[in-house]
Amino acid sequence: MLSLNDIKNLLQHNKITDFVKLRKLSSRDIVEFTNRNTKWAAKLFQHLDPMQAARAFKFLRKKRQEIIINSLPEQKAAELLNNLLPDDRTAFLSLLPGHAVKELLKILEPEVRAETLELLGYPKGSVGRLMTPDYVAIKKEDTVHDILDLIKHRGKATETLNFLFVVDDAGLLIDDINIKDFLVVEPETRVEQIMDHQYLTLNVNRSQKEAIPVFRNSSRFALPVTDDSGVLLGIVTVDDVLRLAEKEDTREIQKIGGSEALDEPYTTISFPSLIRKRAGWLVILFLGEMLTATAMQHFQDELAKALVLATFIPLIISSGGNSGSQASSIIIRAMAIGEIGFRDWWRVMRREIISGLALGSILGAVGFLRITIWQQLKIVDYGQYWLLVGITVFLALIGVVLWGTLSGSMLPLILKKLGADPAASSAPFVATLVDVTGLIIYFTVAFFVLRGTLLPPYPTGHQ
Repeated sequence: MLSLNDIKNLLQHNKITDFVKLRKLSSRDIVEFTNRNTKWAAKLFQHLDPMQAARAFKFLRKKRQEIIINSLPEQKAAELLNNLLPDDRTAFLSLLPGHAVKELLKILEPEVRAETLELLGYPKGSVGRLMTPDYVAIKKEDTVHDILDLIKHRGKATETLNFLFVVDDAGLLIDDINIKDFLVVEPETRVEQIMDHQYLTLNVNRSQKEAIPVFRNSSRFALPVTDDSGVLLGIVTVDDVLRLAEKEDTREIQKIGGSEALDEPYTTISFPSLIRKRAGWLVILFLGEMLTATAMQHFQDELAKALVLATFIPLIISSGGNSGSQASSIIIRAMAIGEIGFRDWWRVMRREIISGLALGSILGAVGFLRITIWQQLKIVDYGQYWLLVGITVFLALIGVVLWGTLSGSMLPLILKKLGADPAASSAPFVATLVDVTGLIIYFTVAFFVLRGTLLPPYPTGHQ
C-alpha cells in the first residue's frame, strides 16, 4: 500500500513504469492525497485510469474539483467528465458559472452532452438535478429468465441493480421490484406474478431536501423519479442523498451558531470569505445588545440604590439566553427532520411553558440556595434583606427562563411561516430578545419584592 509520500515521490520521479502503481490506489487514497497536495493533484489525475479518476473525483470538494479540471489537458478532462456518472457530472457542472459549463460541455461526447443538458434543464436544487438516467426498466410480461439475461448485458452500465423498475408501453412507472425477488423464483415466472404495486416515487421538480426524509423513512437504496404524469425519468440513489444530507446538516449547524453557511471546508475557505460570512450576524448582534445597555441605563437609579442587584445580572441574562438557545436548537432540528411544523405551534407552546417553569424553578432554587449558603457562611454579605434578594433571584429566573424557552421555541416556527430561514435567524434574534427582556423581567420582579426595603415603594419617576 502506497503512503502519501510514496505517491508524491512517484510523481516527482516521472517514470512511466512507476505510474502503473498509481492505478492500484483506492478512491480514499486519491482523495486524501488531493486534499493535502493540491500542487500535485492534477498530475496524479493525469496518470489515473479514467474510471478510477471518476470514482475519486465525485468525493472531492467543489474547489478541488475545479482545480483538477482546469489543470488537466483537454483530452484528460474530457475522459474524466465522460466517465463520471450522470448525477455526479450534473452535480459538478451545476456549481460552476455559465461560461465554464459552456466550455466543458464542448468536450463531452455527443450522447453524454445531450444527457447532461437534459439533467441541467431541471430547476436548480430540484430532484431532477440529483437523479441518474441509468437504471434497468422491465415490462410486466417479461419472465425472470428474460430479466436475468437483460442484467447480464446491461447491468454494468447502471448505477445500481438493487431494484428494477416496471414500466408500461407509455413509460409510466407501475412498480419496482427488489432484485432478490427474481433470485428465489423459477426462471419461467413472469414479472406480473411478482408485482405488489407498492412503491415510492420522487417528483422530478420537487426540492432535493424533500428526498432526504423519504429515504430516511423508507430504508431504500434507490428511488424512482417521475414527472407529473408518472413517467419514469431516472432514479436517485442513497449515496447522493447522504452527501446532500451531510451538506444540509453542516449548513444548518453553521447558521444556528449565528454565521452564514461557509459552503466549503473551514480549512480551505479563504480568510476574507470567512470574515465576511461571520461578521454580518456579529454586527447585528452587537447592535441588538445595545438595547441591553439602554435597558440598564433606564434602571441605573435603582441599581445605585441596590447595588446587590447588579451582582446577579450576568446570571439572569445568561440563564435566559441559554434556555432560549437550547429551545431554539431543539425546535429547529425537529422542524428539519419533519417532526413538527407551524401547525403544531400550540402543542409546542404548551410543552415549553411547562418546561420553562420546571427549568426556571430548578435554576431559581439553585440561585436561592447559593445566596443562602454564601450568606450563612459569611462568604458574601447581602445585607439584612438577603432573603428578599434570594426570592427576587428565584422568581426572576423562573420568569426569564420561561420567556427564553417560549421565545426560542416560537421564533423558529414564526420565521418559517414568514418564509425566512429559521436556522439563520433564530439564534441571533433569541439572544438579543432574551437579553433585553430578561433585564426588564428581573427589575420588575425586584420592584415588587424589594419595594420599601432596598428600593423605594414606587418605581423611579412615580410619587
